[in-house]
Amino acid sequence: MSDQEQQRAQRAVRQFMQSWQRSGLTHIKHIEPAPVDSAPVEVVPPAVPESKTSLRIRPVEPETPPERTPVSPPEPAVEHVVEPVVETADPRKDMSVPRTTKSRLSKADRQAQLDIVAGEVSQCRKCPELAETRTQTVFGVGNPSAKIMFIGEAPGADEDKQGEPFVGRAGKLLDKIIEACQMKRSEIYIANILRCRPPGNRNPSDTEAANCRGFLDAQIEIVDPDYIVCWGSVAAKNLLHSELPIGKMRGQFYEYGRARVVCTYHPSYLLRNPSAKKNVWEDMILLFKDMGIDLKATQN
Repeated sequence: MSDQEQQRAQRAVRQFMQSWQRSGLTHIKHIEPAPVDSAPVEVVPPAVPESKTSLRIRPVEPETPPERTPVSPPEPAVEHVVEPVVETADPRKDMSVPRTTKSRLSKADRQAQLDIVAGEVSQCRKCPELAETRTQTVFGVGNPSAKIMFIGEAPGADEDKQGEPFVGRAGKLLDKIIEACQMKRSEIYIANILRCRPPGNRNPSDTEAANCRGFLDAQIEIVDPDYIVCWGSVAAKNLLHSELPIGKMRGQFYEYGRARVVCTYHPSYLLRNPSAKKNVWEDMILLFKDMGIDLKATQN
């Protein structure tokens, strides 16, 4: 190569290097395929032009790839879904949400479940005073697949002796009301807020009602009635968490789960105030009309 050609080559290399520097590059690495025993080489342009036109080369150690942090796949968006109450053969004894779907349990299965809960009630001692003074617990009676469920206040002296709700004077009057509605006692399921008699037939305390609420919820869950009748203010207050007097609650429907609820006077109140019987009859007419039955026509 002549001196003139060598100068042109050096000038071209200088310009090439300057263009790299202006662009911010310091070197370009180029790995050529190599035999197994040989190491890859890195082509590095000189920082300062040399007198020769060739680029200097040097061997480099193979690079270890940097550790990569595993990236978790994005979690799918969670959509809030309100699930319906699932039907189950095992009743919830402490229901946070009342049943909203029709139970598919057979009559025999419901009775078996009620018997299990009744056994637990007989062993209950959550309320020391009631457990010490009771003769026996009073669970509930009637059709385990009843369309209508009656809820009263608490056992009295007669109920405490016989172990069955509504068997005293108030119970006899309730039987007459049931007969007037063209039904039998055995077709209805009957329970109370409490399953033990309060001493002196006093009203249940809030603590006692709360202690016994799980058993009531289990009965409602298993029987799964279409209609519930709250007899008296104690039953209405505890089931519906209302502070209204019974006189203001009667004459209309309330909702508890899928059941429609009617509130009316307790039969013991009717024994003291016979004039209120007409009000109870009006409430029964309201209830059975919603069931498609005209009680007025049955009286003619």
